[in-house]
Amino acid sequence: MNLTFAITGASGAILAREALRALEADARVARIHFVASENALRVLAEELGLSGRNDLAEKLLGAAPEKTVQLSDADIGASIASGSHPSNGMIVLPCSMGTLAAIANGLANSLIARAADVTLKERRPLILCVRETPFNRIHLRNMTLAAEAGATIFPVIPAFYNHPVDSIEMARQFVFRALAHVGLPQPGAYIWKAEE
Repeated sequence: MNLTFAITGASGAILAREALRALEADARVARIHFVASENALRVLAEELGLSGRNDLAEKLLGAAPEKTVQLSDADIGASIASGSHPSNGMIVLPCSMGTLAAIANGLANSLIARAADVTLKERRPLILCVRETPFNRIHLRNMTLAAEAGATIFPVIPAFYNHPVDSIEMARQFVFRALAHVGLPQPGAYIWKAEE
């Protein structure tokens, strides 16, 4: 699989890190096109202590990437900005309300928004892990617009029924659920089993 993975300027850097690590480790994934918005850089610095754009994928992974290609959000001429580029889908995690608005209204004013627009027009999976609370009416309208265009709205809402031991486990289980929506179920995912 070839996937696009984007990080935007909403809280949840730990989720982005765990998602990129899971994608890099998954043998079914051949290439990850990774894009971080300018606002994401500030969140990554504040929440994970990571600074700068250079080698950001390596910093998040804790090792040199083998499959991850880092792109600039300003590079709207990148391969993922074209529908002819082979892709199996896109995940935006976390997805800020500003990014949601750009995607929902077809602005295509950055590489992230353009790649999402291409993903929708080519009818490929687009997972928007929105991160905000509470939602105002603009947020809700934009989520509806994006969903009507074909996106999956996947709010960052952790599960507790699996009794996570810490925030890292909580983040991983959320990421595993999101990856299942692009056809990448993870072996460590908690699966609810009803009492028999």
